[in-house]
Amino acid sequence: MRITSVNVGSAETIVHGNKSMTTGICKRPVSGPVEVTELGLHDDQVVDSKHHGGLDQAVYAYSADDYEWWASETGRDYPAGLFGENLTIQGLPSDMYVGDRLLIGDLVLEATSARIPCGTLATRMQDRDFGLTYRKAERPGIYFRVLNPGAVSSGDSVTLVEGDAGTVTVLDLFRFAYETSHEADQLRRLLEAPLAERVRTKIEATLATL
Repeated sequence: MRITSVNVGSAETIVHGNKSMTTGICKRPVSGPVEVTELGLHDDQVVDSKHHGGLDQAVYAYSADDYEWWASETGRDYPAGLFGENLTIQGLPSDMYVGDRLLIGDLVLEATSARIPCGTLATRMQDRDFGLTYRKAERPGIYFRVLNPGAVSSGDSVTLVEGDAGTVTVLDLFRFAYETSHEADQLRRLLEAPLAERVRTKIEATLATL
């Protein structure tokens, strides 16, 4: 695996139809090494801190291979950072296990959750139906916590290290977000993984209703 782009963003107002919002989703490639701390990339702004960012979702990565898939499916251009990811990575699998780690020099990242699309992504894509399109594609990208800080640059090599708790995939969590019926045993299985706290809270709340 290899980093093909490092992307950061500041607060911007985006508009589509009668919708207008200020967001940090508009990430753009930057050159040179970028420091990554436990709270994410230096100079990268998170506007909606209730739903994004924090220790368990400090870095969002998307696969360059999935960008190629989107381009082939739609015939449009998909520049790095369009989905709001911090790292665009060639060879990043969509079905990583929660707890799997990426080693990039000194930087160590641990997969914690899938990206669940919201209205902000649809506005960014200028397509109010994009959330459904994104759901059907099942190429959500991956959130990571930072286990060891470091610096990243475009062109850096990335090593995948499988975690010890490899039973729950990122796609399992992505599908959970859309399921309308649940089984207690399945939810308990999900909770065994080192999840992002926001996801854990949702699963625990769902389990409590059963």
